Amino acid sequence: MSSDKKEHLPSCAAFAYENPNKICVSENGTPAKGCPTLTKKKVLAEANKEYEDPGIKEFAHQASAQEASAYANRGQSDYVLQPAKTRIQEICEFAHRMGYKRLGMAFCVGLAKEAMAVEEIFKIHGFEVASVCCKAGRTPKEVLDLKVDETIRYNTEESLCNPIFQAKALNDSKTEFNVLLGLCVGHDSLFFKYAEAPVTVLAAKDRVTGHNPLAPIYQTNSYYQKLKHPEVLK
Repeated sequence: MSSDKKEHLPSCAAFAYENPNKICVSENGTPAKGCPTLTKKKVLAEANKEYEDPGIKEFAHQASAQEASAYANRGQSDYVLQPAKTRIQEICEFAHRMGYKRLGMAFCVGLAKEAMAVEEIFKIHGFEVASVCCKAGRTPKEVLDLKVDETIRYNTEESLCNPIFQAKALNDSKTEFNVLLGLCVGHDSLFFKYAEAPVTVLAAKDRVTGHNPLAPIYQTNSYYQKLKHPEVLK
């Protein structure tokens, strides 16, 4: 059944005001067009009700406490943000806050050296670690009916990146918290879908920027103007 009522999609990303002037931060703030704080009140109520679940509430509590702990000297008057912790440090601290003992790591074979270093850090911090690389299982790409020009090295045997196996192998290992390290776009999505334990991301893959995917975003008005011109992206 069609409706004449125009849908206003949430549009927080198009809102340029500084934080103190946003309605989601201040009761007297200014809303954006389609602001979900105002247009999605029923959904907001449903979301907030989820925090009544003790497990969800505890997880969210510790996540917020971890967020605060990442800033130094918070007791100062007229506080200016002073970030003090790296992401891997926060992962270790959050896992300890939650009482986790066994971590899972799903990583890309292209970051094998990084994965070895990360696993060592986790173990030094007292965790058991189960790690599974993307090519584990040696499942051939033929199962996906890929065409020759949809493979990396034409007419050679290639193993499938298998995030479903990575997730299920970590599920079988009874990991309590999973960490993603450099899985491909789409492969990471499948891992999220099939993993039973909560998942966080240590690094997102970006082959061109050394896994710093925000680098081209910072340069969209200079060296990466092509991102605003899809017709030249080849």
